[in-house]
Amino acid sequence: MPSDRRTLNRLATRQKISNVATRLFLEKGFEQVTVDEIAAAAQVGRMTVFNHFPRKEDMFFDREEEGLEMLRNALNLRDKNTGPLEALRRFAHQLVAQNSPLVAFSVAGQGFVSTIEKSEALKARARAIRDEFTLALAQALAVDSGFENDAPETQLAATLVLATWSAALIQAHRTFSKTRDNAAAADVFLNLIDRGTMGVIAAMSGTVYGER
Repeated sequence: MPSDRRTLNRLATRQKISNVATRLFLEKGFEQVTVDEIAAAAQVGRMTVFNHFPRKEDMFFDREEEGLEMLRNALNLRDKNTGPLEALRRFAHQLVAQNSPLVAFSVAGQGFVSTIEKSEALKARARAIRDEFTLALAQALAVDSGFENDAPETQLAATLVLATWSAALIQAHRTFSKTRDNAAAADVFLNLIDRGTMGVIAAMSGTVYGER
């Protein structure tokens, strides 16, 4: 089927560009790599790169949409006897159990974090992504809660959950940097997720977000 082949070819080209760009960013630093250099290394035209990635930063953070979709599914497909915040806590444990690249505490992951820390553009994009995740989480939480997206309860729950996940990821990467122990880093990540989730559920007591 031609349309399917076109879709597959487009996805393959996008992934190739992303892989080449990420390799160059890790080797040389984000600011030192140009779009023309990426296009040449990926053997595609400059406009092809921009057709897939409107911003250079998007080539580095190319799993944002995948992460958003997984977050939505964790809420939408949860057992209805399980509260939304508890479902997200279990989702974190599932990611670690599956060795998901989204929670990769490894040498490669350290290179990714180090590249971000050396680039103001990437740090700014990381902050923007966190805001986008907070908005998406608020929207997902509001779907079956009876609250609006911008209700104080929804905004507080979404903001606290994202703060918990951000702190857990940062501390886990720092643990790996010191120990080079993936299991120890994963333990730190999950411990903070568990403790943070308990705190958020307690803070949201009296609302649907305070249910386990």
